[in-house]
Amino acid sequence: MTKKAALIGYGGIARDALEALQKFAADIQLVGALCEPGRAADARAALPGIDIVESLNDLLARRPDVVAEVASQSALAQFGPDILTRGVDLLVISIGALAEPKLLNDLKAAARRGNSRILLPAGAIGGVDAIAAMRLGGLHAVRYRSRKPPAAWRGTPAEKVADLDKLAARTVLYRGTAGEAALLYPQNANVAATLALAGLGFEATQVELVADPEAPGNVHEIEVEGAAGRFAIQLQGKPSRTNPKTSALAALSVARALINLQAAIVI
Repeated sequence: MTKKAALIGYGGIARDALEALQKFAADIQLVGALCEPGRAADARAALPGIDIVESLNDLLARRPDVVAEVASQSALAQFGPDILTRGVDLLVISIGALAEPKLLNDLKAAARRGNSRILLPAGAIGGVDAIAAMRLGGLHAVRYRSRKPPAAWRGTPAEKVADLDKLAARTVLYRGTAGEAALLYPQNANVAATLALAGLGFEATQVELVADPEAPGNVHEIEVEGAAGRFAIQLQGKPSRTNPKTSALAALSVARALINLQAAIVI
């Protein structure tokens, strides 16, 4: 049976996810995409062949089984509770927004009211499944470092910390908790929020954000210790073709999560 999916957003993640779905998921029907009022022409140019709408009611009238938020933290806050309350599953890429306790609680309450689910893809990293499993046996520490080229930090609070145009050496932009990092850097630190939700929570997950002129791409370094063992991962992700703040893998993770809704074998 074909699953029907819809998107909120039409940016780089939406375009890359759509391309992957068209190649690998014939049984996922994309029934529409929501854009801001007055931006339909831009959205149609970005997502050719996709039905573009400007209101959530019009999107849900197409009766999707799942809506994938691939837009922004503000879009998640604006539309997420209504989608879940109306009984539609919600796949979230702007996971950093969940560092805001009120929004997280509102979304969980809406999911309970609508008997729906909040789906969180792994995004730009791996190892989330191992962290979530290790938590059940006792998790002691989760540390995350994001190391990206200076251009990836433009338009963020990093511009008040360092001169990104003249940066000659690796520079720490932020050191602290996953919760604060996710809210300060909404386009750069969604991974921190994902790790926090999988593991020790927003306050106990340690985060370091680094601008590095010699970074080979968006580098994610994760160290985890628990009763079941320990592991370290370094993932060198290539940036999105359209947005250097995000990794190309993030869009593919969205596509994979949608494909898994219909897959006979789910990995």
